[in-house]
Formats: sequence, structure tokens, C-alpha cells
Amino acid sequence: MSSSGVAEIGCVLITKRRNCKGCAELRRLWRESPLVGSLQYFCVVARVTHGVRLPAHLETRTAVAAARCGGTQHALVGRTCGCRSAVQNHRTYADVNALVGGYLRDLAFAQSSQQKMFGYKRAAAAIFSLERPLTDLLEPDGALPRIPGIGPGSTRVIREILETGESPTVEQAIERSARRADIQRRRGLRHNFLSRAEVQRVLTEPALEGLTLDQYRGDLQMHSEWSDGSPSVDEIADACVARGYQYAAVTDHSYGLKIAGGMSMAEAAAQRQAIDGVNARLGNRFRLLQGIEANIDAAGKLDLSEEEAATFDVVLAAPHSKLRKSEDQTDRMLTAVQHPAVRILAHPRGRISGSRAGVMANWEAVFARAAQRGVAIEIDGDPARQDLDHALARQALACGCLFALDSDAHTTSQLSYAETAVAQARLAAIPADRIVNCWPLERLLTWLRNPTSECGR
Repeated sequence: MSSSGVAEIGCVLITKRRNCKGCAELRRLWRESPLVGSLQYFCVVARVTHGVRLPAHLETRTAVAAARCGGTQHALVGRTCGCRSAVQNHRTYADVNALVGGYLRDLAFAQSSQQKMFGYKRAAAAIFSLERPLTDLLEPDGALPRIPGIGPGSTRVIREILETGESPTVEQAIERSARRADIQRRRGLRHNFLSRAEVQRVLTEPALEGLTLDQYRGDLQMHSEWSDGSPSVDEIADACVARGYQYAAVTDHSYGLKIAGGMSMAEAAAQRQAIDGVNARLGNRFRLLQGIEANIDAAGKLDLSEEEAATFDVVLAAPHSKLRKSEDQTDRMLTAVQHPAVRILAHPRGRISGSRAGVMANWEAVFARAAQRGVAIEIDGDPARQDLDHALARQALACGCLFALDSDAHTTSQLSYAETAVAQARLAAIPADRIVNCWPLERLLTWLRNPTSECGR
């Protein structure tokens, strides 16, 4: 195959040379592959010498095709397309469910009917939350089982993507839509978000280094009925014990974030009494800490005083405003991590999948300052946040940062979101010793009292 063909083997279904015989042969072999439906899917990356880079939405569209390549495809690609020398010896797994879910979100925003938009959004959420990849669910005859929340229209899109690597139905709907430009913008805002099935794969992938779930001792961001969560502190503690945790922190919003039911200091004092009751009941089995998620204002200051912050066991600082601005906000974030009470910089960017990119900043500078002060950088496991993602987390690790991996749960069932944070950390190859949730309670408490105690370790 000519080097004008593709940038990656994962893009073979959308080449610049539709008449390439090598690509046609590879398409045929891919469709006839006996490995379709196996447990392992990966794309053999083959960067060609000319360095062509396809648009992000084309790479997303064709990654499903790559997901159906099997273990023998490495040699197959070299023989079929004549680019063996360009093939690199590593595997990149394709998150099929995230890709299909993204297409269904695109289709949702292309609808003029609110009812249809809601239906396709619900279908996208259903695919994103599946425990297994769609390619594992295919019957021997290629049929899909019934999936709750998936109707005939969504099934058609799914089949198109699994069979061809793209969806003419979605692309045509986008072309007809008045929201076409907005849909393209949203497509650029879903990088490095893992589906639930991909989280499960990453957690059990033996080739990945870093922490494992059994090293995770406790969750340090969650919300209760005292702000915008639903469970009581007793319900949270019992659910954490059921998950095998040794400790956790309830971190309701501070009073400055009224939209999230921010907790007043009087309410915080009452919550402290409730938490003391939990700890008295559970004894040495489990420790519940009282934390607070303080809001970072536009200047980088927190919405509570130093004296008020000192009454909590752990203070998280998080941005909740100016999350759609393109301006540089490095100074804002530097000011926040320099606050003497802050121990965790929570969901640092404030990004939301397909909606907003979040804070723009010189993150290397922010990470370097956080490492200097012993402030942990959070990987928020909320599926819509996943902030930091593994790519930016690797930068933070290179800067010497500590990390907090948290669920940001607002119900007890959402405590499982911590697994998404762990998966992102595994992809970033973060050692367990750099993750505060993996420390014994005494080490955690020592760090909370004096964060610089961990600097230089």
C-alpha cells in the first residue's frame, strides 16, 4: 500500500485511496476474521513514514474496525499492505462501546425532536455503561441480544458501525442538522473517556503496570444529603465497608456553591457530630473523615476562610466556574494549590464529556507547584468527568505529583466510579505509592496534617 494511504492500521477503512487493492484485501480479511467476537481486541498501530494525521472524528470512526483485528493481524498487515517496516510492536486497544456511544450522542444532538434526542442520549448512556464490549455480545450468527434502552434506530446505528466501521445514518443526520457545527465541536470533547467495559478490561489487563483494585483502601471525594448527594453519612459508611474500604471522606460542597446546596458552617458542625457517631459505631473497622469540597473562585481563592478550612480533616479545592473559557487560567490554579489548607486539587479542569473542555492552563506549572507543596492531583472517576485522564495524569506523574483517585459519588451506587479513576491511573502507570488512597490510615493522616512530609519521597 502506498504511504499516501493511511496514518494508522486502525484507519484502513477510510483511506485517501479507495482504489487501493491492499486496503480492499485487508477489508475483506477483516470482515471474514474468525476472531470477531473474541475477548481481546486491539489495533496494531502502523505509523507510515509520511506522517499523515486524519481528523479526530475519522480516527474515532475507524477504531471499531481496528477493534476486530486479531493477534495474527500484525503479520497480516505487513503482508497485505506492504508496510511491515512501519508496524510498531505494541497494541492499542479500541474502546468499541465508547465509540458507539459517541455516535449515538451525535445522533441525539442531530434530532429536532426533544423526545428523539432524549431517546438517543439514553441509548448512548446504555452502551457506555455496559459491562462487556458490544463485540463480545454478538451471537454466533452476528445478531445482537436485546439491550435495555436500545431501540430499532439505535440498533441500526450499532450494526452499521460493527459491520463497516462507520454509520452513514449518523453522518447523514449530521449533514442535515442545523447543529452540525456544534456536533463537530462536541466530537472533539470526548478524548480519553473510558466506557464501563473498557474500565473492566483495563482493571484486569495483566500487561498494565501500576496499582490494582486490592491496593485501593478508601475514597476521598463523595457527597451526602448535607449538600447535593442523597445518602446519609451512615449509609455512606456502610456502603464503603461493604466495598472493603478502610476509610473514606465525605466531602460535601462548601457554602459558597449555593447551586449545589453548599453546607453552612453550622451544618458542618452538625455533620461532624453525625460522623463522630458513625466512627463510634464502627470502631476500628472503618474511619470516616469529614472533608469539604471548596470552590475555587475566578481569582483562585476558596469560598471559606483559613480558620473555617482548618475545622475539616481534608480540604479539596475544585473549579466550578469559567469552565468554557479559552483564556489561560494558570494563575488561578496556582493560587488555589498554594492555599495552606488545600490537600487535593479536585477534578482540576472541570471537563465534561462532549460538553466542555474545562479550565485552560499551563498544567505543567500547576503540577510542579502542587508537587512542591505535597498537594495531590485528583483523578475523578465520574464517567462524565474522568478528570484527570490518563494522558494528563502522566504529565502530573512526571512532575512528581501525588494523586487522589476518587468516585465523586452522589449516591452509594456511584461509589463504583472509583474503579474508573483506578483504570485511568493504571493507563498512566502511576505507582500505588504515589496514590494517597493506597496508603495506610496513619500515613494518610500524617500527610493531611503536613503535606510536605511526602515531598521528596
